[in-house]
Amino acid sequence: MKNALVVGGANGIGLAIATLLAEREDVETVSIVDRVPVDAAYVKHKFRMELFDLENEDYSFFDSFKDIDTLVITAGFGRLSLFENIDEKTIISSFSVNAIAPIRIIRHFYSKLLDEKEFYCGVMGSIAGFMSSPFFSVYGATKAALKIFMESVNVELEKKGTCNRILNVSPGSIKGTAFNNGMNDLSQTLPLAGEILGKMENHEDLFIPRYEEVFKHVLKRYQSDFRAEGRHSYDYKLNSGRL
Repeated sequence: MKNALVVGGANGIGLAIATLLAEREDVETVSIVDRVPVDAAYVKHKFRMELFDLENEDYSFFDSFKDIDTLVITAGFGRLSLFENIDEKTIISSFSVNAIAPIRIIRHFYSKLLDEKEFYCGVMGSIAGFMSSPFFSVYGATKAALKIFMESVNVELEKKGTCNRILNVSPGSIKGTAFNNGMNDLSQTLPLAGEILGKMENHEDLFIPRYEEVFKHVLKRYQSDFRAEGRHSYDYKLNSGRL
């Protein structure tokens, strides 16, 4: 790795990934694109901050990052809410930022993924994209769209003969992030960030943190009876204290 671009790197797991990249000797620069700047307490000398709103229509901005060999997209938002309480503007923004933006960004760097030269790419999905998720109906729908996109494109990349893949990182709730009104805590996010970078470097295509301990069984229950698992998910979130 030499030059990395982290979209959504001002907070959360994106900030943790950017921090680890900046600490590596083989990395020269880490460009962070976000709608807000990195807090001064977390700035590294290799960081290059660029402000950009992913709801913009013009994405030619990303054409200026021609020399990158690493692309990480962690930008996204969501909050627990019943569908009846979500307005149309939020629906549009959710798909624009969570699903359409990553697809558009990848399109701008797709020639690098197709190339024989190694290119590392990871996108933050969600376990909510694999199953019904009450209180996360729209958010889950955006991540489901992203999941199918990545799975489909990865097959196309394989058929083209390149080793490059898009890593779909699909966790459950991550502690130590600003997601869902939380606070950044690198001590909690850096270990996961390290795992993500390792799997990106191996050109893996899917990473579900805590799969064996938790989500293997959750997904099995969902596949067995998606209605029952949906009801279980509803009650779990209702009693989680996160609402």
